[in-house]
Amino acid sequence: MEIKTQIVGRSEVSRLVRTFYDKVRNHERLGPVFNAIIDDWEVHLERLTDFWEMVLLNSGPGAGKFNPVPVHKEVDRAVNHTLEQAHFGNWLELWFSTIDENFEGETAIYAKEHARKMAHILFFRIIESRHTK
Repeated sequence: MEIKTQIVGRSEVSRLVRTFYDKVRNHERLGPVFNAIIDDWEVHLERLTDFWEMVLLNSGPGAGKFNPVPVHKEVDRAVNHTLEQAHFGNWLELWFSTIDENFEGETAIYAKEHARKMAHILFFRIIESRHTK
């Protein structure tokens, strides 16, 4: 049994992001979307680590730099407006399982709460943008 750790610094955030996106890249529904859009996974993973470090630890180079809504609207356009609520459900399932398998503590709980809220907002904004063309 692997020992769970607390998310206290960038190294844990990076491990969370990298472990999670390994699952995403191999997922039958999410993998094709992400793998078709992301050209340089290393750059993408560093950006996402910056984002989640900012969100979870209120630190790092990402402070104030990220607005995920326009990026996700562009992803929806790139896949011909085929993103569905199920995609976000799958994303959350993988995020939660990655956290539950590797981490514990208040920051881990917050990571799940924030991701749930973010998924709902992003999906709502995507659907909204489809009807405001």
